[in-house]
Parts: sequence; C-alpha cells; structure tokens
Amino acid sequence: MNLEQLQNKNILLFGKSRAFSTDEFASQMKFHKIGVVSEYSDDVALVVDGKMMTPYEQNASNALYEAKSTILEFISIEALEREVAKYIDPETLLMSLKLSRDKERLKSFIQNSTIKDELFFKLLKMYSWGGEDFFENDDNRDVSAAIILRFYENIERNHNVQYATTGFMHLISQSNSAEIIEMIFELEPLQKSLHVEANALNLNILSAIATHPKTPKSILNKLIKKANPRVKMLIAKRQDCDEEMQIELYNSKNEEVLEALCKSRNLSTELIPKFINDEKYIKYLAQNLRLDSEIFEELIKKTPLEVAKNSSLTLYMQQCLADLNLDDVNISLANNNNLDNNVAMRLLEFNSKILTSEIYKNSTLSQATLIEAYKDEANHASLAQNSNTPCEILEALLNSEDIEVLKALAQNPNTPVEVLYQLQLDSRVARQVKENAAFTKHIQQENIGWEV
Repeated sequence: MNLEQLQNKNILLFGKSRAFSTDEFASQMKFHKIGVVSEYSDDVALVVDGKMMTPYEQNASNALYEAKSTILEFISIEALEREVAKYIDPETLLMSLKLSRDKERLKSFIQNSTIKDELFFKLLKMYSWGGEDFFENDDNRDVSAAIILRFYENIERNHNVQYATTGFMHLISQSNSAEIIEMIFELEPLQKSLHVEANALNLNILSAIATHPKTPKSILNKLIKKANPRVKMLIAKRQDCDEEMQIELYNSKNEEVLEALCKSRNLSTELIPKFINDEKYIKYLAQNLRLDSEIFEELIKKTPLEVAKNSSLTLYMQQCLADLNLDDVNISLANNNNLDNNVAMRLLEFNSKILTSEIYKNSTLSQATLIEAYKDEANHASLAQNSNTPCEILEALLNSEDIEVLKALAQNPNTPVEVLYQLQLDSRVARQVKENAAFTKHIQQENIGWEV
C-alpha cells in the first residue's frame, strides 16, 4: 500500500479510525486527496477494517472479502494509520498546533501511537497541564495514560497501570532510556513538585528518577538544587555521586542528607575532614568509607568499634583491631563480612563463647574451618545460620534435638530444599520455612500451591 497511489481514489472504511481522531483522519485523507466512503462501489481502491465495527459492517466486510479479495486490497486501520503517520511533517504540524492553540488536536496527536517518539516528545512539551496534577482532570488523565501506554513494556499484562500515578514509577523502573527518564522529569506536574511540598505519589516518582542508573547527571544536579531532602538523600547514596555533587549536597546542611552522604564509600577527600571531627557523623564514616592507611590510623583512635564493621579493612587493619583486645571491637570484627580467616582463628584463641558463636556465623570463613567447627556441638547453632556451611553439614544438622538449630536451618537460604521440606512438617519451624526466600522461589518455580 502506497498513499501516493491512492490519490484521487476512494477507500472504503468499515468502523472508525483508531490512532487518529475522526476529524484528524478526515483531514489527513483530504490532504492526501483520498476519498473515504462507507459503501462499496467500483471506484473503491482499498478496503479498511477500522475499530468499533458494527455486526452489519463486519458481515459486509467478510462478504466483500469473499467476493473481491483477488482484485481488491484489504488492510487494517492500524496499517493505514502507520502509513499516514510516515507522511506527517513534524515542523509543519508543530507550527500549525502552535498557531491554532487547538488543545484537543494536540491531545489527539499525543494519544496517537503511530507517530515517532521524537515527534511525541516535542508535542508533549507543548501541552499545558494547567497547574494541575497528572490525573486531576480528564485531559491530563488522557495525556498521562498516553505516555504510560506508549512506553510501558507488556502493558497488556497490567493494562490498568496507565490510569494511576504509580504507572510512571513502574515505567521509570523498567526503562533503560535516559531520554524517557528526562521526558518524565520535565513534565509540568513534577516540575511543580520541586517548588512546593510534593504529594506522596509525585515524590515517589522523583525518588525513582533519583535512584535510576540511567538518570542524566544534569537532572541529578537539578534535583540536588531543588528537590526535598528525601530525594537528595537518595542521590547521596548513589555510587556515581561525584565530588561536585557531594559538595553541593553537603552545602544543603540538612542532617538527613549529611548522614546519607557520610555513609558513602567514595566520599570526597575534601569532605572527609568535615565529618571525621563531628561526633554525630564519624561513626557512619568509620563504618562505610573505603579506608586507606592514613584514615584508618585516625579512625581507630577515635571509634575502633565502628571501624571494625567496615568491609574495606585489610588484613593489617584487622590485625591492628584484634591487637586492641577489646571485647566489643572483637565481636564487631567477628561479624565483618570481609573477615580474614587467619584473623578469625586468632579471635577464637580468646575462648569467648559469644565471640566464637559470632565467628562461626560468618560466611567468609573457609568451608574447611566450618567442617572442623562441626565437631563441637556447641557450634551447631552458628553453623546452621551460616550460608557458607557445606550442604552435607546442614543435612546432618537436621537430626539435632536443639530447636534453635532447627530454626536456624529453616531460615538459612542455603539449606537444601529436601531438608526444608522435612522441616516444614515440624510445626515448631514451619513458619520459618515458609518465610525462607530460597524455599519460596523453589515453590514458585515448581508451581506448587500452598498457604502461608
């Protein structure tokens, strides 16, 4: 089908247009010098099945196809409208809409699924939301639905999402396009939310933008300057929050933002001295900052307990902390997710029940160490919690008479499924089994129905 070949000819349309409004479709046909008729005659060059066909029209279309399919072309309205959309001159359309200020025509084009995304973005910038929210009036609702409908993946599985503000949040979370994220951010209702107290739903959209890995830095900078503290906190937690952004966030002087900022592993060297001398924030800094030897030496003097929780500790740093011989520091070190196996062995020499218990819960320990620990029944509860405990030991622990061991087994994501099935039969731990994420995933994959 070629529109140029249809010039000065008639098409037979059953039903109505779909992507174009009735008036716009008629206007486009007139522009291309194509006549539209509702009854068949010999001068009909194309038959089009539209939307909302009546039973009479459906029967007439079927009969005509039976009689004329060898000499006439039959297409859907979607195919015709996609072809018509190819001939739309964006600049001419935009100028026409600007001069006419025809909001209904503008809205109909925004709702038109056949136009290109580039034109859609330009049309969207022309739309005035009237100072109201996404779904606060009928026109805004239609435009909001059109945005979500155009870009939402697998909309047919969740067709009602286009009529709720949460649809924008879902759209952002599933999108991999910086252009779409920028388009949503520039929408008037969100821009308005930057300057006034944002409602909860719009704040959630801004939060989704602030955390998305594809959000352009230019938008993040705007959010840092204008958004409320909750959004700024989320930006402060981003791994790609660079020095320039961190300094701008620090200058906000908001306590919640500062707390989030000093938890960054990549905190700017310019800001470290500002936090390291502040008792309110130093503990967060000590736990999270990626340590070098100089910073470590300063922090171990001021807050060794918090430093012992830092996952960037080197072997030397862990040994220095163990040398302090402080019970609370040793326990923090025992729980560190980067605990060196040699340091663990050294901590075990203190012969502290509490410390030993915490050490054998640590999944960084080698399996050889855990196998050796199994020989002592006092370690069984800790081993049952450890996700690195070898499966054969977890299976053996099923025979334990200690309810705490069984509860730990039921909660361990690494416990073999066969063991979890047996534990599920024990009413004392059945709830823990059903709350085990690994078991839930297995059940879903196996499509087995069960009640929680």
